[in-house]
Amino acid sequence: MALVISRRTSDTKFHDRVSELSGQEFMKCFQCGTCSGSCPMGDHIDTFPRKIMALLQLGRMEELSELNTPWVCASCHTCMVRCPRGIDITKVMEALRLTRLRQNVNYVEPSNMQPEEIIDLPQIALVSGFRKMTS
Repeated sequence: MALVISRRTSDTKFHDRVSELSGQEFMKCFQCGTCSGSCPMGDHIDTFPRKIMALLQLGRMEELSELNTPWVCASCHTCMVRCPRGIDITKVMEALRLTRLRQNVNYVEPSNMQPEEIIDLPQIALVSGFRKMTS
């Protein structure tokens, strides 16, 4: 299945913001797919990192904001270690999360969690998750 995206609807401000936050030159990505083949979270994400990079290169904020991949990223750096261009994709994923959180939109709403869920979860996991997924 080919990825067909129009440049007319790109958001260059978004593109620049993610570039600044991540410190990465994601335009160097040539879509080899090494990151996607290396991702240990592949069974749990909406789309692979390769497509995230393509959408990002085109500034497709709307489509990126609907995906769970930046939120599920384990930040294990496997993609960065194997990337032939040396792009730290985990930093890009973090920048994508930050752009969303800076709009004061939580990915996980703590007030919607049931007390039974909170009791069963380790405190360190709750704190870590809230730091990553709440504004």
